[in-house]
Amino acid sequence: MAFHDTLVYINSTVESISAQFIRIPGSAIVLRYVRSSYQNDPMRSFLELCLFLFAVRYFLASKYSFAKKDFIKLSTKEVDDLVHEWTPEPLVAPLDEVDQAEVDKIPVIIGISGPKVKLSTGKSVMNLASFNMLNLLGNEQIRERAIKTVRENGVGACGPSGFYGTQEVHIQTEKDISNFLRVPASIIYAQAFNTISSTIPAFAKRGDIIVADSAIGVAIQKGILISRSTIRWFQHNDMDDLERVLQQVHNDFKGQPLTRRFIVTEGLFENGGDIADLPKILELKYKYKYRLILDESCSIGVVGKTGRGLTEYYNIPATEVDMIVGSLATTMCAGGGFCAGSEYVVQHQRISGNGYVFSAALPGYLAATASEAMSIMQSSPEIFTQLLANTRAFRAIVDKMNYMYSPSDPDSPLIHLQLNPEVLESRKIDDEDKFLQDVVDECIANGVLISRNKVVPSQEVFPVESTLKIMITTGLTKRETEKAAAVVKAAVSKVMSKVPKIKH
Repeated sequence: MAFHDTLVYINSTVESISAQFIRIPGSAIVLRYVRSSYQNDPMRSFLELCLFLFAVRYFLASKYSFAKKDFIKLSTKEVDDLVHEWTPEPLVAPLDEVDQAEVDKIPVIIGISGPKVKLSTGKSVMNLASFNMLNLLGNEQIRERAIKTVRENGVGACGPSGFYGTQEVHIQTEKDISNFLRVPASIIYAQAFNTISSTIPAFAKRGDIIVADSAIGVAIQKGILISRSTIRWFQHNDMDDLERVLQQVHNDFKGQPLTRRFIVTEGLFENGGDIADLPKILELKYKYKYRLILDESCSIGVVGKTGRGLTEYYNIPATEVDMIVGSLATTMCAGGGFCAGSEYVVQHQRISGNGYVFSAALPGYLAATASEAMSIMQSSPEIFTQLLANTRAFRAIVDKMNYMYSPSDPDSPLIHLQLNPEVLESRKIDDEDKFLQDVVDECIANGVLISRNKVVPSQEVFPVESTLKIMITTGLTKRETEKAAAVVKAAVSKVMSKVPKIKH
């Protein structure tokens, strides 16, 4: 009976407190906020209450002085001696031998990173390690436009876009992007990396659902994690698995309160060079009622007959994609990024996109550079024909290699080369990255600059395959591109000849 009486007493006390609380003016608003905030999350409300009480205590606390009377007085000489003896900790940890050796091997380009460059060693090489695929870097027309913009607007915006950082050139660039992609509106960000990682959390919140490709880049991964949404992954570019995940989400959340739901993927995958199956993704998007966020950072300017990306490549209206996100720092050789879509999508980000609201606006001359690059792309469609021809010429040679294969799409100028599984089973390759770096070094020694795909494993959700990363450019002729491919093929064979076979 004592326990029962205690429960009765507690219930009556709670009811009495609730009745008294309801009489307080504004209490209904507080209760409504607690019930509706963040999908009715009580822990969130409790944390906010703790922060509120801490703030009240902090401001009501009595002031205190930092002055102490019990410290030891030092003479000027003693102070100087202590200062001379003090050794500050290094800002970063010193590199070990392996990391230092890798840093020492990084080639340094003297001058503009064009299709043919001179290294600090004095060696001239063909450059297949740059996103300068359309050879716009150093273009005289773009250079003159940038200089003119600097003279008119200065070198920086000196403030966030929503405050006083927006200039006329920014508005014009946003219009140019909209016209180029054939969508109603667009918004530009100051940093390419922050564009997708700001766009996603501007729309997706706690309780919402994101279904993402397992091979998306780290910038997209960060945006998804920041959103605190429920994340479901599907196997890379596997449309059957995507539908399986969408159906599973439908079954798991059936009958629950309606939430926002997004499919997130890349157009041209940076870590693989393959292209997403956009028609099938759109079919599933409409079937299961999702919104699509498509990152075209690597595909804008290189995929499609006139470089308009995946929608043009598949002959699909760009308005079918809810949000097209891209970089202005790759093929356009400028800086920053953009998000294109409907007027609602764009205007919402002007007040909710962290990278837009809290960062200084993109320097005007970079915005002008992007506009001029798009103008050249529209007036010179033949550069895309040349880029595709060079890509296929390169692939025709490297696809015949015995030791490596390319998972990249045949039309992708971003090419990855990966060791065959049979090679890994038959050869004693203890460190794939070291093997690939030896290939890179051999290529440089023979006049071709390529790179291996480098990531920070601790920052990746899923492991990323070790590959060679090659970017085709229109700055080289078809014959020069074929020569570069032959050098890569020979370098792989030479390095592989030094690797012993595994004895079974």
